[in-house]
Order: sequence, then C-alpha cells, then structure tokens
Amino acid sequence: MTPWEAVAIFVAGIGAGGINAVVGSGSLITFPTMVALGMPPVVANVSNTVGLVPGSLTGAFGYRVELRGQLRRLVRLGIPAVVGAVAGGVLLLYLPPETFDIVVPILIGVACVLVVIQPRLNKWLGARREHPHPHGGPWLLAGVFACGIYGGYFGAAQGVLLIGLMGTLLDDGLQRLNAAKNVLALLVNAAAALLFIAIAEVDWLAALMVALGAAIGGFFGAKIGRRLPAPVLRWLIVCIGIVAIVKLVYG
Repeated sequence: MTPWEAVAIFVAGIGAGGINAVVGSGSLITFPTMVALGMPPVVANVSNTVGLVPGSLTGAFGYRVELRGQLRRLVRLGIPAVVGAVAGGVLLLYLPPETFDIVVPILIGVACVLVVIQPRLNKWLGARREHPHPHGGPWLLAGVFACGIYGGYFGAAQGVLLIGLMGTLLDDGLQRLNAAKNVLALLVNAAAALLFIAIAEVDWLAALMVALGAAIGGFFGAKIGRRLPAPVLRWLIVCIGIVAIVKLVYG
C-alpha cells in the first residue's frame, strides 16, 4: 500500500465514522475505497469491520446523553445482535468467496435504496409511533438478530435497518433510537471484528487507517451530524454505492 492509498483509506474512514454516527451506511465509503485500491473483497470487508469499531465507539459516546435510561433495552437487544453478528461473520468466512462476490453487489444496492427512501421511512415511522410498543416484543428481537447477521456478513446500512425496526416497534424519540442504534452497531462490529481477528485475514494497515479516521469521524459526526445537509450526504452515499457495484461486477 502506497502512502497516498493509506491517506485515501484514512479520509474514507473519517467519512464513514461520521456517517455511521448520524445515519449508518458508512461502509459504502470505506469498503468501495479499499476494493478500488485493489484489495480482495472479503479481505476488504474483514479489514473494514475491524477498523470501524473505534468509530462506532466514539459515535456511541457522542450520544451518551440520549443513552440515559436505555441500559435494560440495550442489554435485551444487544444479546441477539451479538449472536447474529457472530453467525454472519461465520457465513462470510465459510461460504465460498464467489457467494460474497454475488451477494454483496445486491446488498449494496439494497443499502442504497434504503438510504434514498429513509426520509419517507421516517415519516411513516412517525405515524406508527402513535401506537406505543414499550419493549418491541419478539418481532424486535428477531429483527435485531437478523440485522446482526447482516452486519456480521457485510453491514452497510445496518443502521438504517435498525432505526426502521426500532422506530416501528418502540415508542421513543428518534434521537434516542439513533443513540441505541449506535450502541447496537458497535456491538455487532466488535463481535464480528473479534471473530475476524481470531480466524480471518486482516489487512492491518488498512484497518488501522480506517480505525483512525472512523474514530475522528464518529466523534465529530455525533456532534455536528444534525447540521449536515442530509440530501447531499444521502446522494453522495448512493453515488459511492453505485461505483462499488460497478467495480465489483465489472472490475
């Protein structure tokens, strides 16, 4: 890896950390960047997951005020999230690499669609909150488990999925749900990262560059994320996702 390639991954990590703290889908910046620089897709995904853990941590810390009073909820939802993350990580490592090459462009496409429709989704969720769900019930546990599998396997837009689930099945403010989303994403990334460190190939320089950038981005993203022009950010993510799909399919 050249110094300029390392800088590119570091900058992508800053963007990913900030986006993850505010919305989710930061992997649509870091993962395509590493693939574009010639890294094998599975290695890029593993290294990206490991690198994003510090950004998830600083993003969650930035929402610490909104996390007050949510410990019981986070314990209840964190368990299926972690179990799902390990299952997703195992699928990534033991399914044939060709499966990842086929599935990931589809997942990126779905993630891009979710990012585009998020404003309408939020409006719909606001209407749904007229019907309170204090604990979410088994459907929320099952949904968080499924999101954990998705996050352990790939993870882009898992934050959007988590916000959608919790917004539908819980009666709480969007900022508090976003704070909970950051913690759950941290747990998923950390569980998958520990698995990958133990038994997978990690590009440690790439992971380090992502980690340094994501830690900075997560901290400042949590502070200034509400001031970012959401439409510009949303379409930037989509454009990067399209580039990633083209690179994976035709590269």
